[in-house]
Amino acid sequence: MNGKKATAVEVADKKMEPPPAATETVEGASEGRSTVLLLLLRRVECAQVALRLMSVLTAVVALTMMLLAKQDAEINVYGFQLPVRSKWSLSNSFEYLVGVSAAVAAHSLVQLLIGLLRLFRRSPLIPSRVHAWLMFAGDQVFAYALMSAGSAASGVTNLNRTGVKHTAFPNVY
Repeated sequence: MNGKKATAVEVADKKMEPPPAATETVEGASEGRSTVLLLLLRRVECAQVALRLMSVLTAVVALTMMLLAKQDAEINVYGFQLPVRSKWSLSNSFEYLVGVSAAVAAHSLVQLLIGLLRLFRRSPLIPSRVHAWLMFAGDQVFAYALMSAGSAASGVTNLNRTGVKHTAFPNVY
């Protein structure tokens, strides 16, 4: 505008450039969004670690209850008092349940320690899609193993509770 006429290309270039104040506002907004997104991801990762901690605690409680559970009783057979003892190691299905519970507790503890280490290092808990699938697959394998162990043990538990009707075995409570 200093005596020269602007060409169409120069006018188009000026229209394409945003004013400096607008550029600063857009960059600040994207920084604000990324900060909010990082805080949200951090909270999700903390929730994942908290869920893994609850998994470890429940697995350890279940394992402890199985290991410490025992039952003593006496039965009377034709005037003779016979002691009857019940413990988890007397049944193959209960041994399987204790073994799977121990494996689940160990797996959950390892995953919790890895998660805490990554959380304190401020690195992502799940660094890649492959790692996410491996964690998911491992959790699924242990979940199905625990369900099968519980199913096997529940049959023995029901048999112990109701007794065998067609034999002379006594019911043990």
